[in-house]
Amino acid sequence: MLPVHPSTVRLFLHVLAATIWVGGQIVLLAVVPTVRRLAGANGTRAVARVFQFVAWPAFFVLFATGVWNLTAVHVADQSSEYLTTLFVKLVLVGISGVGALAHTLFARRNPALGGIAAGVGLLAALGAVFFGILLQVG
Repeated sequence: MLPVHPSTVRLFLHVLAATIWVGGQIVLLAVVPTVRRLAGANGTRAVARVFQFVAWPAFFVLFATGVWNLTAVHVADQSSEYLTTLFVKLVLVGISGVGALAHTLFARRNPALGGIAAGVGLLAALGAVFFGILLQVG
């Protein structure tokens, strides 16, 4: 069996948190219409509230392991192409978090604005995943 290194644990935690943050948003996108139809707005809010208790800790694990990743790759030694890609990824991570937070804050008062914020957040999260993979495989 191959040895387990701290880098293995770091990447595992980062990917696990990303599956919860990004994958959870995709699952919500798929199930919310059914929940809304069967349980109404209160049921939808309850499902979203429960998801937040899992999603936000995952986002913070992503942040922490992302910082850990940056210390491991010695950012200062990387090429300008790597740094540009990293910058784009970090901007997308920020947009993802802001989009999710905006959805949480506005969805109840203005469902259209909340939906737009959620959509922007999800698209940014997907982009962050793509650019994260690009950073790993070049």
